[in-house]
Amino acid sequence: MPPETPAPEPADAVSRAVGLGLATGLGAGLLPKAPGTFGSALAFPIFVLFSPLPFWIQGVTWLGLWAVGTWAAGVAGAVYGVEDDGRIVIDEVVGQWLTLLPLVPLGAGISAATWSESTSLVLLVTGFVAFRCFDIAKPGPVGWAERNFKGGLGVMMDDVVAGGFGAVVVTVVAFALAAGWAGGLL
Repeated sequence: MPPETPAPEPADAVSRAVGLGLATGLGAGLLPKAPGTFGSALAFPIFVLFSPLPFWIQGVTWLGLWAVGTWAAGVAGAVYGVEDDGRIVIDEVVGQWLTLLPLVPLGAGISAATWSESTSLVLLVTGFVAFRCFDIAKPGPVGWAERNFKGGLGVMMDDVVAGGFGAVVVTVVAFALAAGWAGGLL
């Protein structure tokens, strides 16, 4: 008979529970179908909540979520026994939010009165689709980041790079719309 494993210390149990809760996007990662897509969708209420605030506050908050998410992804990877387990979606939350961040200084935040609702919706959908495409396809630097970082940082970095590419796409589309290149579609 194998020896009994001692019960975790209360602080360890709390750290584990908090880490798993954050890493799974408060349970979004536990959904049986498309957990990464649901994790990405979690970034939208965060973006809406923070969109009235100055860009620098969003940037600092994003950095904090990235740091905490890196820790949480490491905890979850250790618990699940798989470094980048599919249930870990904090990386999608952070990457998707990074894709949306340019909308604040560009004036396309949800609460901005200078942009039409249809323009904001187009940019939000563009950001969602762009990020998911980069995250799933893992072109060039996205795939490199996935292969070359380990632990919680490894879980996060490919999504951060995908989020950066998504942010570029959103910015280009926003400028195209502002310049009238949409040909009056909006």
